[in-house]
This record gives sequence, C-alpha cells and structure tokens, in this order.
Amino acid sequence: MTEPTPQDELLRLDKVKKYFALGTAPWQRSQSVKAVDGVDLVVRRGETVGLVGESGSGKSTLARLSTRLLDPTAGRVSVAGQDVTRLRGRRLRPVRRKIQMVFQDPQASLNPRQSVGTILTTPFKAQGIRPTRAQLVELLSQVGLSEEHLERYPHEFSGGQRQRIGIARALAVKPDLLICDEPVSALDVSVQAQVLNLLADLRDELGLSYVLVAHDLAVVRQVADRLAVMYLGTIVEEGPASEVYSSPAHPYTRALLSAVPVPDPGAVRDRIVLTGDVPTPIDPPSGCPFRTRCYKAEDVCATTRPVLQPVAGGDHRVACYFPEPPAPLELSNPPLSERTP
Repeated sequence: MTEPTPQDELLRLDKVKKYFALGTAPWQRSQSVKAVDGVDLVVRRGETVGLVGESGSGKSTLARLSTRLLDPTAGRVSVAGQDVTRLRGRRLRPVRRKIQMVFQDPQASLNPRQSVGTILTTPFKAQGIRPTRAQLVELLSQVGLSEEHLERYPHEFSGGQRQRIGIARALAVKPDLLICDEPVSALDVSVQAQVLNLLADLRDELGLSYVLVAHDLAVVRQVADRLAVMYLGTIVEEGPASEVYSSPAHPYTRALLSAVPVPDPGAVRDRIVLTGDVPTPIDPPSGCPFRTRCYKAEDVCATTRPVLQPVAGGDHRVACYFPEPPAPLELSNPPLSERTP
C-alpha cells in the first residue's frame, strides 16, 4: 500500500490490541476477551473506509479505540500525526475536535430528557464554547432539519430523524473525521439510502473523511473508497473497494460477498457456506484465526498467523497463505439509492 504522508493521515492504528479481562475465581486461570488483536489501519484525508465483518468481529471496539472512547491494551493510536494513545481528560479535547463518532442506535445515544437544542449545545460546552442559536440552526440545516426542531425531544422524531440529530451533534465541533458505527443498521431500506446520501453530501460539502462500520456489504459498497474486512479481531483483507468487491482474495471475504442478497428470485448464485462455529475470542485458534472454518486450510495455517501482503503488487492486501485467484465474483444487487422506491 502506498504510504500516505503525515499531512494526509487523519488516523493511524499501529498493532492496536484491546483485551477485556474476565472476572474469575482466585483458583482459576485469568482469561480475557481478545476483541481487537493487532490491527493496523490508516485513514487518509478525504477518503471513506468501510469496516465490515460478522457480528463479534471487533468492529465497534475498533471504532471506540479510534475515537479514544476506549484505552488500547497495546499498540498506538495517532490522530493527524499526533500520538494520542495515552492522552486523557482535558488533553483529549483537541483530539475531539478532529474526530467524532456517530453511534449505531440513535435512540440510545440521545438523552431523552434533553431537547435537540440542548443536545447540540453539549459538544460546544465540552470545548468551552458558547454557541449561538444561528449556529445550532445551521447544524440542523446541514442534516435536513429546521429551526422548529430545536425545542423538540428525541421521542418526537422518527429513527431516521434521530440519526440526523446524532450526525448534527457529531458535526458541531467541525471534525475532519467521522467514525460511523453501523449508522443505518436500525433503519429501513428507504431511510438507509437517505442517510447514506446525506453522509455522501456532507463529505463533498465539508471535506469529511469517514470510517463506516457495517455488516451489510451492500451499504458499504455505495459509499466506501477502501474496504477493510475484519474477522475475530484482525483485518484479513484490505484494499480499494472496487477491487475487493470484484476480486476478493480471502476465502472469508468471498463467503461474505456470496451471501449478499440479490433482488432476483431466479438468480443462481455460487453460494459459499462456511462450516463450523465462529471461535471464541477468549481462546482464538493458533495461526490464522479463520483456519477452523476455511475450506483451503493446510498445516501451515495452524502454525503462524499470516500478515497482510499485497495482491499482484497493488494496494489490495490479504492475510492468507492461499489467496483466491483474481476471478471476479458477480454481484448484481444495485446500490441502495437505486433500490429506493
């Protein structure tokens, strides 16, 4: 992968790990959940990175590590070239101006006792700023809401409108990077398209960068420039979204893409069905974390964990000893915007 200059980097994760200790009896061996286990990731200025994988793969934990809502167990988190791994309290305030988060459930992330005006004022107060009403109205206008909504409460809005309020709150301090943790998973398809189109418009208008966490690959396909596929706390494939979608190299990525629904009842798909259960992150397999479910696994896969290596010398990288040949995998589902009634 071409190395970005420090001026181009908005976020860099170097060998980041996050282990959650489990409570055990004194006579038992201490255990921990290895939610994120040695992830390297770079987000450049002006790009949208899609972070995909099954539930429990560590996507949301990685998002919270990126925004420093969680402290990493090991590794380094850098924002705009500054190492912020050990910053806390007031020293994190400048970082919050550069990177903000949009949460998955807008109803849970908005205080039901506060009006929209109070919710939007909170980020300003955290930075020691007293906003004007005009600034709050401008924020609502950017996400397609109006001044009359300032006095209303979250329960008075639909799910899509609540997510727009969450986006407006994240935009309050004019960040360069938004981490969106499955921002449309709780919405129906037509509203998903509206919110995704809004994010795309804000990216063009404000020059934002995104990390878009999702388990729906059709959602990510609509907006992502680059794709990172996670499995059991590690990134197993990364590259330009067009290349990963058209020619997935990791067996896990091919299985995910083969499961994407096609809006044609008569279509014949080469479905790849994985066998076995997802291993527990408390005791992950040795070597390649995917080997227990992989149809191409051999003895070497059990000894040493593969690292991300370029595919055909490009920006497309895969962590696999036996990557798939570059044969395109057909996907006929259109982007969400084209499926909107």
